[in-house]
Amino acid sequence: MSISEKQVEVSVKSYSAPPRNADDTLLAELGYRAEFKREFSMIETIAFAFSIMGVVASVSSTFSFPLVSGGHVGMVWGWFIPCFFVMAVASSMAELVSSMPTSAGLYYFSAKLAPPKYSALASWITGWANITGQVTLVCSIDFTCAQMITTAIAVSSDGATIVSSGATYGILLIILFAHGLVCSAATNVLARLNLFYVIVNVGTTIAAIIALLVCSGDNKVSTQDAFTMFENNTGWSNSGWAFLLAFTAPMWTLTGYDSAAHIAEEVAGAQRTAPIAILVGVFGTQVLGWLLFIACSFATTSVSGLLAGALPLPMGQLFFDVLGKKGMLAIWSCIIVVQFVTGAAQGVDASRVIFAFARDNALPGSRWWKQINRHTQTPVNAVWLVMIAAAVCGLLGFSAAALSSLAGASVIGLYVSYATPIFLRITSGRDKLVPGTFSLGRWYMPIGIIAVAWVSFIVVLLLFPPTQTATPAGMNYAVVIIMGVFVFASISWIVSAHKWFHGPIKNINDPRSSLEGKEL
Repeated sequence: MSISEKQVEVSVKSYSAPPRNADDTLLAELGYRAEFKREFSMIETIAFAFSIMGVVASVSSTFSFPLVSGGHVGMVWGWFIPCFFVMAVASSMAELVSSMPTSAGLYYFSAKLAPPKYSALASWITGWANITGQVTLVCSIDFTCAQMITTAIAVSSDGATIVSSGATYGILLIILFAHGLVCSAATNVLARLNLFYVIVNVGTTIAAIIALLVCSGDNKVSTQDAFTMFENNTGWSNSGWAFLLAFTAPMWTLTGYDSAAHIAEEVAGAQRTAPIAILVGVFGTQVLGWLLFIACSFATTSVSGLLAGALPLPMGQLFFDVLGKKGMLAIWSCIIVVQFVTGAAQGVDASRVIFAFARDNALPGSRWWKQINRHTQTPVNAVWLVMIAAAVCGLLGFSAAALSSLAGASVIGLYVSYATPIFLRITSGRDKLVPGTFSLGRWYMPIGIIAVAWVSFIVVLLLFPPTQTATPAGMNYAVVIIMGVFVFASISWIVSAHKWFHGPIKNINDPRSSLEGKEL
């Protein structure tokens, strides 16, 4: 056998190994070789999608938004109304991931559905928007977890110990380090952990609902007040607009469900499992979140009292008022655990996005971030890049306004990346999609139009300041964060990326085509 023949044989064996199952065969058709173990079952994938939204912890983190923007009406209807539109986005995304189940996810969908001339640009925009949302969401979740810990410290010490901003940032760094260790684990470990995550998440949510309704006793407001009392504490003179700002809470909570797409290469039966996980995860979170907000509305006897409370998070103040010190610390400890596991799940999601984008050579230092650890068979380098980037974003925590803007930036980044392939699906990609196991059929068009229109509206909404008269201290800096990334991505594209980034890159070859034309 000649040297060239040996080289071809080695290349075929190492680079174009035959797919192991139907999932890997489909992945090969999409252009990628299988690099992960498919350890996520149906129930574990649903648990992952559900856990990443962390309903009770997310509601606790964003409780101030509906309190300010409508009070009782903001809590109940500010959550209920957006759920219908978010489900339209989730349904459209479920159809796409069923057709193209790859970790590349959203930017891959955009590349395949865009006109060939703009395929790479659409992929570039979607990828950077998604990465922005992923990393800022990790930071936002973990910083809120740190704030929850400082709230517990303040309550347990009867207000004697108030943790400084610097110490809170130190807690954030510890949480990020712990998440780096967890997210670096092997896929089978991560899959089993998600069963624990969902039990803690659902159990704590149900416990919080029951505790608020039972322990508030006769101090609950009337049913009429719980569902119809409106209070505008925003500073906006238009009460209708003030109410719309309450949508921030559900939009921040109902993010990250694209995670089922980003772990698709680690899922068994991905064409069927991933879309089901998205739909079940979103619907379950919507129902539990609404029930929790209804319980909060009944238990809230004074909206202004909660907003003026001494604790950093109004939800902590509500639990303290209703349950007392010991009861509050008990339920709050569980909520901290939920927030921690939510951050861990989001860290896994973000690392898969980084890995996939680097696999297509779209990031600086891609050769490092696309490496798979030979011991865990997970992208450990990408995990630690996410944690470092989140730590840098965490520096915004020294400004309360900048930190609150981080939540808006994460929602904007993620939903722009959600809407882009959906928009392409209902325009240039109408005849390009090969339906998977889950398909919207002829309903893809009206559902897609609703999804894109909603995202367009919500992005504009989230860029507005919380009050009508904006000051440096109360400014919404989400536009600064988003525009910073947009300017960077645009300049990179114009200066150099358009020359070398051509969208998703195949990293698998058909052995027959590899040998064709070769002289053996």
